[in-house]
Amino acid sequence: MKFLKGMVIAGVVMLVLGLTTVVGLYFYVKPDLPSVETLRDVHLQTPMQVYSKDGQLISQFGEKRRIPVKLEDIPQNLRDAIIATEDSRFYEHFGVDPIGVARAFGNLLVTGHISQGASTITMQLARNFFLSFDQVWMRKIKEAFIAVHIEQLLTKDEILTLYLNKIAFGNRAYGVGAAAQVYYGKPLKDLTLAQLATIAGLPKAPSTLNPIADPAASKARRRVVLLRMLDEKKITRAEFDEAAAAPVTARYHGAEVTMSAPYLAEMVRQAMVDKFGEDEAYSGGYKVYTTVDSHDQAAAQQAVWTNLHDYDERHGYRGPVATLWGPEEQPWSQQAINQYLAKQKAYGAVMPAVVVAVAQQTATVQLPQNQEITLNWRGMRWARPYINEDRQGPAPETASDILHPGEQIYLRQVAGADGTAQWRLAQIPEPSSALVSLHPNDGAVAAVVGGYSFSLSQYNRAIQAERQVGSNIKPLLYSAAFDNGFTLATLVNDAPINQWNPGSGIAWRPKNSPDVYEGPIRLRKALAKSKNVVSVRLIRAIGVDVVADRIADFGIPRERVPENESLSLGSISMTPMEVARAYTAIANGGHLIDPYFIDRVEDAEGNIVVQTQPSFACTACVADDAPYERPLKQAPQVISEQTAFLVAQAMKSTVWGGGSWAHKTGWNGTAWRIQRSDPITDKAGREIMGKTGTTNDVKDTWFSGFVSGLVTTTWVGFDDVSRQLGRTTMNSNLDRSEQAITGSEAGAKTALPGWILYMEEAVQHVETNAIPVPPGVVSVRIDLTSGKLSRRNDYTSRFEFFKAGTQPTEYADSGEDTVIYDEQGSLF
Repeated sequence: MKFLKGMVIAGVVMLVLGLTTVVGLYFYVKPDLPSVETLRDVHLQTPMQVYSKDGQLISQFGEKRRIPVKLEDIPQNLRDAIIATEDSRFYEHFGVDPIGVARAFGNLLVTGHISQGASTITMQLARNFFLSFDQVWMRKIKEAFIAVHIEQLLTKDEILTLYLNKIAFGNRAYGVGAAAQVYYGKPLKDLTLAQLATIAGLPKAPSTLNPIADPAASKARRRVVLLRMLDEKKITRAEFDEAAAAPVTARYHGAEVTMSAPYLAEMVRQAMVDKFGEDEAYSGGYKVYTTVDSHDQAAAQQAVWTNLHDYDERHGYRGPVATLWGPEEQPWSQQAINQYLAKQKAYGAVMPAVVVAVAQQTATVQLPQNQEITLNWRGMRWARPYINEDRQGPAPETASDILHPGEQIYLRQVAGADGTAQWRLAQIPEPSSALVSLHPNDGAVAAVVGGYSFSLSQYNRAIQAERQVGSNIKPLLYSAAFDNGFTLATLVNDAPINQWNPGSGIAWRPKNSPDVYEGPIRLRKALAKSKNVVSVRLIRAIGVDVVADRIADFGIPRERVPENESLSLGSISMTPMEVARAYTAIANGGHLIDPYFIDRVEDAEGNIVVQTQPSFACTACVADDAPYERPLKQAPQVISEQTAFLVAQAMKSTVWGGGSWAHKTGWNGTAWRIQRSDPITDKAGREIMGKTGTTNDVKDTWFSGFVSGLVTTTWVGFDDVSRQLGRTTMNSNLDRSEQAITGSEAGAKTALPGWILYMEEAVQHVETNAIPVPPGVVSVRIDLTSGKLSRRNDYTSRFEFFKAGTQPTEYADSGEDTVIYDEQGSLF
């Protein structure tokens, strides 16, 4: 009895000492304990995601990948696996598991070192949110006290939900939702028991036990998880056997990007960092919805790729990327080739390949992942040797004139005549290109492409490349002319200019391109045929300062506008975005909109934190009685509606030309190739306006054009501003339908085809109507030769538009002299 009494007293003393120690430790560490109240309103670090207008994921930014999921959306097998492996008494303890602690302490006494953990799921949650991972006793004590506080604050299900969404699973995946995506590319609900068990085994050592870093270790850990589930009677023996024997199927999956728009994604990233700061932007869980439709963006990207490849092919083949073995060397094995190709990157529309064998007019080519294809003659016959931008070698006759075994090349897929995908020899294009498409009513970006491949160059030519615009400046110049006494019917002398400059001792001789002159020409026709000397005479008549001020009205800083006559030929440098913005003012009735590409930003809970409020060109939209909850902002009017209409009319002739082909007076504008595009021209009521642009040395080529609902600018040129785009001759292997473009490159040949390719798709997704005749504009029949009124109703006349009060008052047969303007004034 004395012994038992002593044992009881000792036990009581130890209990009191233990409780006193615990209480003392609590008050000792209490000042350092964080408030767990924050867990009630916790914001998990979630990456920023960028979406298209129609909900396609464009990109994801942030070091930590996390896809928060609700507990009811987490498969029961995964919950059971986590609990069985990490904390089998989770639903029974109060945050600290005394049995687990006792077991771990006993193991420490027996072995002399810590080999078993006693951390519960709640303690792990406390460590992940509030503490470091240092292996020190004080941290473990704090962890236990915080865990008890958490259990008092949250329910078990709330704790489990936070834990499953917080902890690391390796490869930058945080939370079970991200783990499922990173390792299997699927949502949790689609994973097998074996895959769920693999994920459940990761929290112990996510960097070393993950199935990508060490498949064998991961499989062994998976078996441990499955055994614990079997012990806890969460699965049957049959389920265990099947899952334990399953192969390791994990591989790395990036974010579920469903739309490629890397230049746009980078524009969004920079805008978000500027607004929220880098840390908040990358981890705040923002969802950014852009103005870009995925169909339009895909069409824009494909148009840029196809147009650049077409340019590159007509200038010749520059040869293989590398030679892996020569004619006298042992060919590589299929495995060696596959290993080599696995290290090579695909860029834009091209993928790496290796030539294995060459026949008379075919070649056997190996693609990545051991895929072998036959490249036929049609896919390579374009490849005459490249000499320089202006010269190409003879057309090849056999495949061996082009390819040799052992060469690493690039291939791309194109649509064949029967609509099926066909392989084609390719190369990474040397020139660059950009495309910008805007909705003219409010400035929303419909599509934007900043180059051939973001992987090759992050330089966004759409918004960063200031290049000389050439004749793309002329619609802006003509708008000033129409406000200063000129009309669409005004005759200007299209004749050579030879002006002596005493200061330089040379004569400035601006030339037309082509170098053809027609004498007196109406301004409608002069703009449509892009007559350079007419533009020079206009700027002389109006004044350089007046034209410079007008160009500044279109959104270009005045200090960037050169004040000399070369301005009339496009010596000013602008970005494609600036050019497209300027043209929207012509398309929307004279209003200068502000381009924007972010529609709204939502936080992690779906609340809208940023909503772009654009200015509208639509006058009816901003009226006090407009059918909206509140009047919208009005974009400023920079040119009159009447002036915009007249410029658009001249640009319409750039596409359709004029005259009568039956009477041999027909003529084409510089953008006549659009006429051949049925998808663009076949919609009733659709009007198409455009303007080509080429610098004198063909270093920059442009086409900007619009329908009523969409304005698009394309640019093509070399990043190296010293290089010219050159010229080509006909390839004898190709018929005219396969090589419709030869001779000198120009806006109509180099940039316009890309615009057509894009607009053929984009116009199908936008409402386009005829541009209405604005108030204050009248239409009268004029004589095509003199620009005067006409009494005739035949091919010698047409109806022309004028601002009211500027229409001619004399008839062509009145006997009065015709007024023709040239640099010396009016000639009679």
